[in-house]
Amino acid sequence: MNAPQTLNFMPSEGFRARSKAVVENPFLRKSFRGAMDFLTAKRAAQFPDVEELESLRTLGERIRQYNLAKLPELLERLEINLTRNGIKVHWAETPDEANAIILGICKAHAAKLMVKGKSMVSEEIELNHAAEAAGIGALESDMGEYIVQLAGEKPSHIIMPAIHKTKEEIARLFAEKVPGVAYTDNVDELIQIGRQVLREKFREADIGLSGVNFAIAETGTLCLVENEGNGRMSTTVPPVHIAVTGIEKIVEKLEHVPPLYSLLTRSATGQNISTYFNMISGPRKPVEKDGPTEVHLVLLDNGRTQAYADDQLRKTLQCIRCGACMNHCPVYARIGGHAYGTTYPGPIGKIVSPHMLGLEATATLPTASSLCGACGEVCPVKIPIPDLLMRLREESFSAPRANPAMRGQGAGYNATISAIWRAWAAVYRSPRLYRLATWLGSRFNGLTPSRQGGWTSVRVPLKPAPKRLRDLVKERQ
Repeated sequence: MNAPQTLNFMPSEGFRARSKAVVENPFLRKSFRGAMDFLTAKRAAQFPDVEELESLRTLGERIRQYNLAKLPELLERLEINLTRNGIKVHWAETPDEANAIILGICKAHAAKLMVKGKSMVSEEIELNHAAEAAGIGALESDMGEYIVQLAGEKPSHIIMPAIHKTKEEIARLFAEKVPGVAYTDNVDELIQIGRQVLREKFREADIGLSGVNFAIAETGTLCLVENEGNGRMSTTVPPVHIAVTGIEKIVEKLEHVPPLYSLLTRSATGQNISTYFNMISGPRKPVEKDGPTEVHLVLLDNGRTQAYADDQLRKTLQCIRCGACMNHCPVYARIGGHAYGTTYPGPIGKIVSPHMLGLEATATLPTASSLCGACGEVCPVKIPIPDLLMRLREESFSAPRANPAMRGQGAGYNATISAIWRAWAAVYRSPRLYRLATWLGSRFNGLTPSRQGGWTSVRVPLKPAPKRLRDLVKERQ
């Protein structure tokens, strides 16, 4: 296999241009629309009883809020119990620190190849890029991740990374990139090709890396949800297993996992239950015949404590990474994940990414929403995404202030635009000013500019009517 192409995430400033390119591509629009309709239909079939769904969503919300309220305490308990079980715990504040820890473990074992189960946090820290720079191979073993890695791309969806590709595109990719493989667009044959390549890599790998869906504090257990078996292979075949996750993935008790697990699988892929559910509580014991001899857990902050410090923004951390909000979003369904330029696209990405990257780099993302509310309605743990988007817009476009709640607060502030809105508010608060403004607008509507910023980029110019409503009413009376 050819070495993966280095590709950093794109700056969000180019969001509009990338979005426009996708919207103008009818093939991509059709592909995304079909995929999203398929996923939303599968999810709907899993929740035929509306009352049961709402009851389960409420339970999921309460479990997440309960555990987040105790997060500092639970993290300490998790570390104690993991250490007791023989798992080494590492703390990372930034992506650079996380990469340094992971690559340090690799170098300590003279590792040449790391095989990875699906991990969005490893995408978040751009581990593949860091590993390549350090001369260590990092191979994705999730089929979707493997496909986008071969293509030199980033995942376009947090659950289905290659959802933007057709089987014909994948067939051409395999024929070009995998030695000795002839073109075939038979899906079963393509899967077998991927399995054959990856199975050999599991045996050769020095390090296995995975994400974590739930970390149980009371037992010191790491839970991993998957469908392909690659997660189990990555965590058991190589001699060293490294798990990496955000600090918010913790739950206090084992009994908290089943409701969240049910919500995750049914919301993400429309399954009652995933094919595999892995529970890892330590390295191989002397009497055991398989499993890694070392297990490490890297707990990453990367802006999460910033969100945690604010009562409203803390709700962002309730996310269980199911992708349902993306599947139901009218914006994401038309432009896909790559347009956002960030690890986490769609509605959840628009409220998570500002904490990770700062509002300077993500100021435009919270505005890329119709605020239709679909994301909040389908979120399995009831994250009020529309409310959080409005809060982020306020943080981004309000005047910079001392001790802001978010890094980059005021990044989108424009004094001229702010003055215009203050004038607008003053006019609408005063009946006299309002009547004067509408009289002037109707009499001098010929002076209306033809270009009106972002409005006229996709719409006709706003132009006052030649007569006000009050004038028409007077004439009729």
